[in-house]
Amino acid sequence: MSAEITRNGVTRQVAMVLDLNKCLGCHTCSVACKKLWNKDEGTDYTYWNNVETRSAGNGAGYPKMWEEIGGRTETGDVKRGKIPSLDNGYGRAWSFNHGDVIATDATTGEKTWLKPNEDPSWGPNWDEDEGSGTYPEDNHYFYLPRLCNHCTHPACLDACPRGSIYKRDEDGIVLVNQDRCHGYRFCVEACPYKKVYFDRQRQVAAKCIFCFPRVEEGTAPACARQCPGRLRFVGYLDDEEGPIWKLVHKWKVAIPLHPEYGLGPNVFYIPPVSPNQLDSEGRPTDIPRIPMAYLKQLFGEEAERAVDIVKQEREKKKQGLESELMDILIAYNWNDNFKLDEQTREVI
Repeated sequence: MSAEITRNGVTRQVAMVLDLNKCLGCHTCSVACKKLWNKDEGTDYTYWNNVETRSAGNGAGYPKMWEEIGGRTETGDVKRGKIPSLDNGYGRAWSFNHGDVIATDATTGEKTWLKPNEDPSWGPNWDEDEGSGTYPEDNHYFYLPRLCNHCTHPACLDACPRGSIYKRDEDGIVLVNQDRCHGYRFCVEACPYKKVYFDRQRQVAAKCIFCFPRVEEGTAPACARQCPGRLRFVGYLDDEEGPIWKLVHKWKVAIPLHPEYGLGPNVFYIPPVSPNQLDSEGRPTDIPRIPMAYLKQLFGEEAERAVDIVKQEREKKKQGLESELMDILIAYNWNDNFKLDEQTREVI
């Protein structure tokens, strides 16, 4: 167990690893989360889990340009960021011409297509599947699922004057006590990942709870359990028999998003390995399509080493050699992705 976790009063830290080489961009994770936790009117724009299309030079994310409107100062103090607007940050829920579609005249055969009543300019997944580069030489993009990082040093917790945000001792999950919350939204400003939302109906902060009722029963969070790509791993950072410890500490291929924010995120990513660019004659070069500089911008300097290790272990597997790392990432048995107690328990 790390001394850092002990000093913060947390006895164990639950964590998640996402292998970006396997994300399909299907949004099953987002749908599972939304259906389970935030279907209310005041949470119509909240996505505790979302999937962004990212590429060098493109991809504003959700809320729009979240990387530019929050965080900590260079000295580690809480930074008063910005609250995303409904119109140009989150994007208001659209209304559609359902009545016109239903009232289509069957006798004339004229069709009325379903479309928004307004002229929308932004919303979730607005720039989905939009890449960068030139086809076929160096075009590229990849999917980046995001959720609350349940940080070791949460900026949202530090920013709340009411003490309504706390980190659970038994698993490090960061929660909001909505009975104490007065809706000041300092937490929304402070979170550099912009993963704290404001419930407009109840006038309180709301965020990902890492499906703690499921975790308490040894069951994986809904976003991880429903993922068809088997790209999510869930467990405790100090469990040396589980996939989290092996991917984060042993193989060191799982790294946090924007480590420079200084919050100690406990959601980790395996950066994507891309095919190489083509030259003017259509021949492969030794330059990856996803620029390493962009991956370092997202995941820090460790991104290059992580990608190199994955490449090396892939080659070993191709040659018929043993590779513990590849066996973990391939996820032959999806139950092995989740280890939430001392006994191996079948995940429901």
